Amino acid sequence: MADYYDILGVERDATPEQIKKAYRRLARELHPDVAGEAGEERFKDVARAYEVLSNPEKRQQYDLGVDPTAPGGGAGGGFGAGFGFQDIFETFFGGAQGAQGPIPRARRGQDALVRMDVDLAGATFGAKRELQVDTAVACSTCGGNGARQGTTLRTCEVCAGRGHVQRVARSFLGQVMTTAPCTACNGHGTVIPEPCPDCAGEGRVRSRRTLTVNVPAGVDTGTRIKLTAQGEVGPGGGPAGDLYVEIREKPHEVFVRRGDDLHATLPVPMTAAALGTVLPLDTLDGAQEIDLRPGTQPGQIVTLKGLGVGHLHTGGRGDLHVHIDVTVPKPDDDEQAELLRRLAALRGEERPEPRLAAANPGVFSRLRDKLSGR
Repeated sequence: MADYYDILGVERDATPEQIKKAYRRLARELHPDVAGEAGEERFKDVARAYEVLSNPEKRQQYDLGVDPTAPGGGAGGGFGAGFGFQDIFETFFGGAQGAQGPIPRARRGQDALVRMDVDLAGATFGAKRELQVDTAVACSTCGGNGARQGTTLRTCEVCAGRGHVQRVARSFLGQVMTTAPCTACNGHGTVIPEPCPDCAGEGRVRSRRTLTVNVPAGVDTGTRIKLTAQGEVGPGGGPAGDLYVEIREKPHEVFVRRGDDLHATLPVPMTAAALGTVLPLDTLDGAQEIDLRPGTQPGQIVTLKGLGVGHLHTGGRGDLHVHIDVTVPKPDDDEQAELLRRLAALRGEERPEPRLAAANPGVFSRLRDKLSGR
């Protein structure tokens, strides 16, 4: 195995700064553009030596007798080019090398999802709603660190606070160093000698909270409102995730929603449809008037602009479409029957000629059939 310290001209206890300084000096002297072909091989050796000695983990492996840049792992193996130390290590030891230090106890909590019912008026104009949620919150007794009051976390004696332990084993590969999380502290580097009695060392407890949710105009079933950092608090008192409120719109007894438009049916007597009239209409905006022109036909639609549901995020509102349903009177006595016969005679309709026409259901009929699954 090559002596990388000798190649760089440094001592075995050289600092990272000394190694970097030696490499830069030799790289300038031996670069192929300066030294030509004569310095090319030496330049490669210097680069390989710096690759190992500048990396703390590779340097530690090298000091233990393992060359991590060698094709066979630096231990005299015969696996051939392209199968380096890392490949061999991962094959036999599960890739547990390159530990990144202790695992933080405080971790971000999970996002949470709750559902909330909203009536049509709330979806149309927007609203504020109170919502009760059961989520994990930081333990107020220990402040989230998991230790009993008056006590503190203690550095793990097994791993000395590193969160991982290293072992050197001999195998047919030579000396191989393995790194694994410390089982005494679960990789945290610290232990809780006396856990908090309220959270059992978790740093969080479950609690019911009441939140105020601002429901914007235009929401619909399936719309999700994000409440940042209102979800589950993480273990160890870590930051909370987000809370998503999914809207379920309750059906209205009169209005049917289609997108941001509203639809309703208005029964009108035959005489009022024939002669025309002005009728009061109860809407989500209060009482409105609807003007029926003489000769209004069954299925005719009267549109009231801007009386529908608010547009989500863009402002403005949809429309209210009133579908006219002309009711045909049934004579209650002989006098009413005689009046209808006289009207039929005046219009020449005593014996109407039947004429079939193509079926053309109204818009609201098609909408009603679609909603009822027909």
